[in-house]
Amino acid sequence: MAVSKELLEILVCPLCKTPVRLTPDNHGLKCSTCHRVYPIRDDIPVMLVDEARIEAE
Repeated sequence: MAVSKELLEILVCPLCKTPVRLTPDNHGLKCSTCHRVYPIRDDIPVMLVDEARIEAE
């Protein structure tokens, strides 16, 4: 089971408060402002800044 649509609608980046969106491979949630990608592990988003990686656009 993937991350629910309802959850995706309310999740924001914990650092800059911008809404996040699924990455093309569905393995992370990306912030379009600070370019951090938060991992999804066992269908649970890990919304910790220390766990995120910074990815170019």
